[in-house]
Amino acid sequence: MSHRSNGMKNKKFLCSLAIFFIAFSLILGITSCKKKEQEVIKIGVIGPLTGEGATYGAAMKRGIDLAIEEINKGGGINGRKLKAFYEDDKLESKEGINAFNKLAQIEKVPVIIGSAASKVTLTIAPLAENSKIILFSPISTTDKLKEAGDYIFRNVPPNSYQGKTAAQFIFYYLKKEKVCIFYKNDEYGADLTKGFKNEFTKLGGKIIYEDNYAPGQRDFKSNLAKIKSVNSEVIYFPGNYEESGIILKQAKEIGIKAVFVGGDGSYSPELIKIAGDAAEGSYYTLMALPQAKSPKVENFRKAFQEKYGEEPGVYDAYSYDALMTIAEAIKTGGYSSEGIKNALYSLTYEGVTGITKFDKYGEVDKPYAIYVVRNGKFEPLEWLPPKEK
Repeated sequence: MSHRSNGMKNKKFLCSLAIFFIAFSLILGITSCKKKEQEVIKIGVIGPLTGEGATYGAAMKRGIDLAIEEINKGGGINGRKLKAFYEDDKLESKEGINAFNKLAQIEKVPVIIGSAASKVTLTIAPLAENSKIILFSPISTTDKLKEAGDYIFRNVPPNSYQGKTAAQFIFYYLKKEKVCIFYKNDEYGADLTKGFKNEFTKLGGKIIYEDNYAPGQRDFKSNLAKIKSVNSEVIYFPGNYEESGIILKQAKEIGIKAVFVGGDGSYSPELIKIAGDAAEGSYYTLMALPQAKSPKVENFRKAFQEKYGEEPGVYDAYSYDALMTIAEAIKTGGYSSEGIKNALYSLTYEGVTGITKFDKYGEVDKPYAIYVVRNGKFEPLEWLPPKEK
């Protein structure tokens, strides 16, 4: 009886021991997974990945993904890998709020890159400021972002610079002193038009006709007929690529021969697809890239071509630099919103888009350049606005 009793006790002991080791292993596994999850540096991204404006979101993603890939191949930041968490705002403010809340409350990111559309960035900026989460836009150009708060940054110059550059280009390069304006009646179009008019009239130019169109408008022929009647040699038409492409196409159909000059919102291959050969010879203000090809610029270009099979665009480059600038801030200030913020205000980063150095408003002093459509492609023009005396 005692042998059987001892045997039963031994079996029970061994079973208990086995259960203990299994449970211990599971706990170790869970702890290890949590540790690995904690080791990942999360970067939130909000942009238009679908719908109108999807080309902007695609460019953001290409640039950010390439930057993260390069950093992770190099060992990450202090041994920690980076991971981007993407949320689609569909170019809509409401969707931007949903995207922000998800990244802030579920992923708990201390920094978000976004958005592309100024209206979305302006909507989520107060949320970021109140939550003390860094919001860093590589595309939004509205002048209002300057006053959005201490946690709001961008590595692109504002619309006031852009409208001013367009005015200088028309006056000095095209040598035209009279112009017609046809702008999209939203914050973007109004911003550029204001900056343009201030500079063009200051230079001695004259606005001979001005009109605007509603967001979402698709038939512009009645507007364009009035514009045609004033015989303007140049038409300034800031808007997004979809409407701008249709305007170019319809302008050609009714026989308008004027030169069209637009803004960065029209910079997309989709504009050329929509307008066809009507886009040829049209000009656009766009964030400038360094004219001197540094090793960093050439390495970026080569890596981009190898990964995506095409030349990088301006938005690809600015999004790439946005991630790289944030990475530099994390290296210096640590992985917290406060640390990243303080580091961003103090750093000077030389990237593929030039020098990024922030003022007290989180703004940068970078120029706009001019791009022209030639042979169905956007090409940089070898012209930069004159320096201020």
